[in-house]
Amino acid sequence: MMLITLVTYLNHFNNTFHFDDFHTILNNANIRSLKNIPRFFADGSTMSILPQNQAYRPVAVTSLALDYWLAGGNYASYFQTSTFILFLIQGGLMVLLFNKLFSLSRINNRNSYIALIAATWYMLHPANAETVNYIIARADVQSTLFVLLGFILYIFSPFCRKTFIYLPVVGIGILSKVPAVMFAPLLFFYILMFEAGLGLGDLFKKSQFKQVWAVFLKTLPAFIFCGLMYLLVDRLTPKTWEPGGTEPLQYLITQPFVILHYFYEFFLPTGLSADTDWKVLPSVWDVRFFAGCIFILLMLITAFYTSKRQATRPVSFGIIWFFLALLPTSSIIPLAEVLNDHRMYFPFVGLVMSVTWSAALLLSRYYIDIKKPVIIIPGLVLLSACVYGTYKRNEVWHSEESLWRDVSIKSPLNGRGLMNYGVVLIGKEQYPEAEKYLRKAMHIIPDYSFLYTNMGLIKEQEGQPVLAENYYKAGVKLGPNYPDPLYLYARFLIKQYRYSEAIPILQHAIKISPSYVIPRTLLMGIYSTMGDWEKLNQLAIQTLKLSPDNPEVKGYLKSAQQKKNHLDVEAEEIKKAPSAEKYTELSLLNYQVSRYQQCVDAAREAVSLNPRMPEPYNNMGIAYTKLKQYDKAAGALKKALVLKPGFILAKNNLLLAEEEADKAGIKIASLNAADYIELSLSYFNKGMFKQCIDASNRALTLNPNYDIAYNNICAAYNKLGDWDKAIAAGKKGLKINPNNQVLKNNFAVSIKGKSPAPAK
Repeated sequence: MMLITLVTYLNHFNNTFHFDDFHTILNNANIRSLKNIPRFFADGSTMSILPQNQAYRPVAVTSLALDYWLAGGNYASYFQTSTFILFLIQGGLMVLLFNKLFSLSRINNRNSYIALIAATWYMLHPANAETVNYIIARADVQSTLFVLLGFILYIFSPFCRKTFIYLPVVGIGILSKVPAVMFAPLLFFYILMFEAGLGLGDLFKKSQFKQVWAVFLKTLPAFIFCGLMYLLVDRLTPKTWEPGGTEPLQYLITQPFVILHYFYEFFLPTGLSADTDWKVLPSVWDVRFFAGCIFILLMLITAFYTSKRQATRPVSFGIIWFFLALLPTSSIIPLAEVLNDHRMYFPFVGLVMSVTWSAALLLSRYYIDIKKPVIIIPGLVLLSACVYGTYKRNEVWHSEESLWRDVSIKSPLNGRGLMNYGVVLIGKEQYPEAEKYLRKAMHIIPDYSFLYTNMGLIKEQEGQPVLAENYYKAGVKLGPNYPDPLYLYARFLIKQYRYSEAIPILQHAIKISPSYVIPRTLLMGIYSTMGDWEKLNQLAIQTLKLSPDNPEVKGYLKSAQQKKNHLDVEAEEIKKAPSAEKYTELSLLNYQVSRYQQCVDAAREAVSLNPRMPEPYNNMGIAYTKLKQYDKAAGALKKALVLKPGFILAKNNLLLAEEEADKAGIKIASLNAADYIELSLSYFNKGMFKQCIDASNRALTLNPNYDIAYNNICAAYNKLGDWDKAIAAGKKGLKINPNNQVLKNNFAVSIKGKSPAPAK
């Protein structure tokens, strides 16, 4: 079983971080030091940098810190391996538990095989891949594992049962995730059915009151312990934590159909989605509410009926397990998502037990041996289908792009999913396509702050700073209690050297999320640039308590103590072990904080170490432009282009140098017409249509008969919806070259756009 599971999951170990992993792992400074472990058990805010997501799960957070320590950083493969080991251990515990329950119900030399088949089905089930792949969802794996371990200790060890050692074990599960408190009612039904030999119907018979009461007294310590643990978790959960949902009644009436969906996914897991687009039901008159209620009623009737006979009690107990495990997430507490696939992980332990034992009983009734080909072949087909499904889900979870593309297809009405796929496209510089997805998301969730912040990112990259700032401000206004909109807006202001405006914004972000290091380092950069050594020293010391081994923060602290800009300190460190790459990075950092001469100096050092690197020449060129030394700028940038002919950034910077020189009344030798066309195409592909037009016009000043330039202008104006200018450009280009088919096509688009829509 474990070998097949390992082979099935071989393609998942390099899967990356996703979704909540960012605020609980990647950006969470608390997990970067083992010294913080005691704090995890005293302070629930260490769970996440987002106050709204700070649940009290100290065991899960501790496991993340251990993985970070073992890996020496945020290497996903270490985290994936850690979760997978626990997953395999859980599989072994399930075999032991199932075999014991089956044997208590019916003596059969095939019980161990049946238990193994049930556990293997569970381990290979595609729905569980949603939990195993999602690193922060390891809390579900841990809590389920310790519930099972509690049962194993109670059932197999009289000593552990007598001394109640099994309860602290369950407590570890509760400190991983609170649904483990359902151990107490699960233990009650186990003792009721398998030790007292009673059925569910006996709970309502006066004649069985004493026996039922005895069962309750036997499980009373578990109820008391789990109840106290629940109160402890509730008390230590920060008041900032929000379940996310706002409509308790609508959420409750939706859950019967959600539970039916989970049951369906057990048998046919084709609708798995990392972030579904399900919404709450509008009222109890929705047919889906009745369908869910009928399903639950039929399942409960089945549980009552199968609890009467000893041989069928695993069926009943499995159904009870399924419902009790769902109770924390499918009841009166309205969570942000109506359903979530990783919520099936704990309940499916009971469901796989119930279904597998039902099948075994059915086969035995007709005297069919499970070792016969008529059973083995369909069983292998089922498990093979599970292996294939899990393997494919692992592929979906491989990267942010593959995951959110899948969500955008499976859950097209999920605004957050559409936005996240748009963010992936932003990272790939596919700005027009990214904006399309963000626009779709705005129609679904118009008040979602991150949508506007990400639109700001797009407009900033497209060279539209005014529009970008409006979007950034809207993101901050809609999400005042989230640090990311604040931090990203402040970063935008810093790039424009508006430090005084960025400082209070970053201070507010730090106040909201004290353990988020990135806003802190941005603010330290401002203090260093402005020479505010006292504030820099204070902030660096505070931050090192959160992230003791952070080299960037250590550099800022050294700057504050020496009262030198941190980049000067960095330059002194580089001298000890110089490299062209280090000096190139240093030159760029100097440019970003307006230290243009230092940028040039660092770039020169890089060139002296490696004269074949184009990047330092590019950095030198843009710095010379800022220093108004345009001839030197052109010389450096041309050298970059000689070393790397397709260096679009250098071409763009050479164009900028020429524009600045023109303003100053200075003429410099710059790009040729073909270079400007290449630039215009680059701008067009990035959705920077105004820049595309400017570059094409530059080409026309050098070559007035360049029909390709008119084509690019026509296409760009089409994208901007300026049909008159598009038509004018198209006409001029076709006059030069009537056979330019691409221009003909773009000209036809402009004519069609200009024409009024036909009446309907």
